[in-house]
Amino acid sequence: MSIIGKCPYCKDGVVSYEQKLVRGKNTKVYTCSNASWRSEDGEMFELSPTATCSFRIWGNSLLRWGKRGIGPIEVRKLINGEDVIVQLYSFTAKKEYYKYIALDKEYGISVVWDIDVEETQENRNV
Repeated sequence: MSIIGKCPYCKDGVVSYEQKLVRGKNTKVYTCSNASWRSEDGEMFELSPTATCSFRIWGNSLLRWGKRGIGPIEVRKLINGEDVIVQLYSFTAKKEYYKYIALDKEYGISVVWDIDVEETQENRNV
């Protein structure tokens, strides 16, 4: 387990990540030290009754928009309140585009669809 930083949802937790095998593919899962999860089949995870925090981000949560994974640097920026721009891909329009992502208590992270990101040289290095 590798520690990323302090949990943004609780006072005394730290966010770390570990590799998990989900649907036959490796992905990172970022969780708070106060969050504990249970699974009966290794695919669906529920918050355990003893957990005091629900922070978690699945590394593959933006896969449906063409982003292969969320990395530790991006998660560190998110939990520190910094802006994070990700490169996404439209499979129907066959083009890349950029959007901000934000922490979301229900889903871990979400794409901020309402704000357009100007394409700059800095974005291309995302």
